[in-house]
Formats: sequence, C-alpha cells, structure tokens
Amino acid sequence: MHLVSIRGLEVRLDGHCVLYNVDLDIDRGEIVTVVGPNGSGKSTLLRAIIGAVRPVAGTIRRVPGLRIGYVPQKLAIDATMPITVDRFLWLTERFSPARRRAALRVSGASGLEGRQLSELSGGQMQRVLLARALLAEPELLLLDEPTQGLDQPATSEFYRQLEALRARLGCAVLMVSHDLHVVMSASDRVVCLNGHICCAGTPSAVASAPEYRALFGLGTDGALALYRHAHDHRHGGAVESEPVE
Repeated sequence: MHLVSIRGLEVRLDGHCVLYNVDLDIDRGEIVTVVGPNGSGKSTLLRAIIGAVRPVAGTIRRVPGLRIGYVPQKLAIDATMPITVDRFLWLTERFSPARRRAALRVSGASGLEGRQLSELSGGQMQRVLLARALLAEPELLLLDEPTQGLDQPATSEFYRQLEALRARLGCAVLMVSHDLHVVMSASDRVVCLNGHICCAGTPSAVASAPEYRALFGLGTDGALALYRHAHDHRHGGAVESEPVE
C-alpha cells in the first residue's frame, strides 16, 4: 500500500487554479523530488498533503496513522524574542530532553541546544527545523526547499545527510528543490510540476524529457551527467549511456 496516494488533485487559491489533474503515489523508503518553475504549485502540493490547504477536487489518501514530518520553506523568527533551540523543540509536542537531543544529533545540530534561534546561521536553522520534523519519527518527511539560502558545500552536505537519514530511518522523503544539478543524484524519482505533472520518473528519464527541457532550458545536460556520475560512483561500474535528444 502506498504511504500517500493522490488522484485528480485540484487546488484553487484566491480563485486561481494552482494545481489540477495531479496523480502521485509516494512509497516507503523512496526519495522523491518535485521540481518546477516559481508559481508551479510545488509548496501547495506539500501543504495539501499535510492538510493545510483544502482541495476543490480529487483525493489524498494516507495510510492510517501516517506519521509526517514537515520542514517549511522558511520560518519567520522575531529577532527580539528570546527562545533557545531546546525550548523551540520542546514547544512542538513537549518531547523528553533525551528525545530532543537525539533529534538534534541525527539532524547534525548537536551542541545547538542552548543557542538562540535568532543567532543561528541559515544552515544551522535548517538542521534545527529538520530535527523538529524528526521528533515524531516520521514515516514520510516533507521538505520544502530545505537548502534555500545555503551555499554549495552546505547544500551538498545536506543532501548527503538526507540519504543517510533515509537509510537510517527507512522513511520516505518528498522534497521541493531548485537545485537541479544536485537533486538528480539525490533522488530515486523526480516529478516535474507546472500546475500539473509534466513528466515524472527516474532522474535520467526526467532530465531527458522534452517537457523538463522546455521548462528549464539549456544546462539540463549537466543535471543528467551528474546523475550518471553519482549513479556510477554508488554502484561501482559504468552506466549505460542514454540518448539525449
């Protein structure tokens, strides 16, 4: 049974159709990345899955009792409000100190417990938000542009950490990303969204798709090349080249 099964999803915001005819399944243990231009409905899709927006048509079915962890695109923090990382995590569902420390350790944020949220760097804040999402031991982890504002080394490190988390927790990951070149090597499946699903499949198939290239233009060959290099490196052998039209 799919963790999440979406059929015929349509979402309207302020009278405008943001998503339509969206069919998507998310299975256990896979990393699925949603890419698309600004305004294509990527964040809305994640918010629909967690129930933050109500569809006008279609269905979203989740396995009973599905535990979902959600990392928003950004979190506005009042710089004048004194709140430590540990207090911030405690406010979520008041998990035990040991549980909070464990979540920070797994997310790569150990040692930040006593720091003020307003003092954190962009990368540190993303790790804290990830720790908050991990507190519930999610079966599905939703990430909305988790590397926004991070430099290239920090972005690459985040994606490596994500693969380690998937291996450790066995959770599925659905994330929105603009990091086209990196995301190809970090995903099992890619969904190209522009109001509807333009194309979907393995990173190699999507990077070669005319719909993907029509949206992102030149430079997509680099995404495909990086995917092949990473795939070859992980599997210790040459990858059969696929034709690129």
